[in-house]
Amino acid sequence: MSMTQVYQWCSWFKDGRTSLQNEPRSGRPNTANNDRNTARVDELIKVDRRVKLKEISLKLDIPKTNLYEIVYDKLGYRKVSA
Repeated sequence: MSMTQVYQWCSWFKDGRTSLQNEPRSGRPNTANNDRNTARVDELIKVDRRVKLKEISLKLDIPKTNLYEIVYDKLGYRKVSA
């Protein structure tokens, strides 16, 4: 951890912060990572294990960054061989 981050945390706790949890943020919430899209991605991968993420992204209209999170984090898939 960098010293800059340590100083930032010290400042937050001096100002009255009592938790290490992230504060709610403003902005548009991520809507692509939901159970419906996860099921759709899982189904496409089960039908064709060699499908490319770019093809899934275009077919389901899901940004590739969100697709990576669904495939690798939520579904736990990993590339085994090329």
